[in-house]
Amino acid sequence: FDTQHNCVIILGLNYFGELKKATLTLAWATAARNGYVACHGGLKIFKQKEVEKQDYVASFFGLSGSGKSTLTHAKHNGKYDIKVLHDDAFIISVKDGSSIALEPSYFDKTNDYSIGHREQDFFVTVQNCGVTLDDNGLKKLVTEDIRNGNGRTVKSRFATLNRVDRIDEPIQAIFWIMKDDSLTPLVKINDSLIASTMGCTLMAKRSNAENVIGKHDDLVIEPYANPFRVYPLVEDYRIFRSLFESGVDCYIINTGFYMGRGISKEVSLSIIEKIVDEEADFKPFGPLEGFEYMECEGYPVPSFDSRYKQLIRERMQVRLNFLLAFNQKYPKTALPIDAISRLETVLQNLEA
Repeated sequence: FDTQHNCVIILGLNYFGELKKATLTLAWATAARNGYVACHGGLKIFKQKEVEKQDYVASFFGLSGSGKSTLTHAKHNGKYDIKVLHDDAFIISVKDGSSIALEPSYFDKTNDYSIGHREQDFFVTVQNCGVTLDDNGLKKLVTEDIRNGNGRTVKSRFATLNRVDRIDEPIQAIFWIMKDDSLTPLVKINDSLIASTMGCTLMAKRSNAENVIGKHDDLVIEPYANPFRVYPLVEDYRIFRSLFESGVDCYIINTGFYMGRGISKEVSLSIIEKIVDEEADFKPFGPLEGFEYMECEGYPVPSFDSRYKQLIRERMQVRLNFLLAFNQKYPKTALPIDAISRLETVLQNLEA
């Protein structure tokens, strides 16, 4: 501790997020024991400017680098009065659906904030970044991932003018953010059992925003996008299912590729706006009972020909294999058999 300069250094960490994630792990576990849903994602409320329209509370669950911060902080060109709870850590009350942020600040990547960027005005601390001198001999941060990867900052809450610490209005929608190229840009799940099961088998790709070894492009499964759980996974399965049974809508939003075409953030944001404005038109997603999709301009309608069915079968089989392997490894805290049988039914439907 350097008290004269109000500075502290923490040594020996393999990853700069360990200190934050350790604290959050304890907080999430405490919340789970006290009637709250532990959430690794972002949440915001769309306050409608027209009196006759209803406000809308949406949450976005995804791994670091999946787009959850982008979707959470988007201002939608001023169309709504947006209030942001947080983009990474919050809890939801099972009792009344209200939500509470777990962080007063943000733990953000610095790569997009080069010298002169306004966001640097809100940096409280930085990690894994360099320092250089400008033409006047003044020290300037080198925030791009040039020498080291995954530069990070603890960023002040005031970087977001519309931040709140609590939202009393009940949550209305959960978006599972996935990068599964077998899925259209948006899929709606109308069955609470399969909704929780798809969250339990959330499929995405790793990014350099995480401390992982190996390929970043590999598809992985991270239940509920939360690798920091220290209580049995089955507890999350049941509590998310109870949210969906209470009337919370479930969507899978694909922020990767579909049929070889990239899905931009603009496309994802326009999809969300249609849902908020109750203008989304959903159609049956082929033979998959409980699944619907929304047509998006510029993207093909799912044909469910033999090739496409095979792709979806492969992805669903990966999810089923994960559940089977998990229950074999943890028989005392196994996931409900109905989650497995429901996925087996989905695969059977694709065989028809």
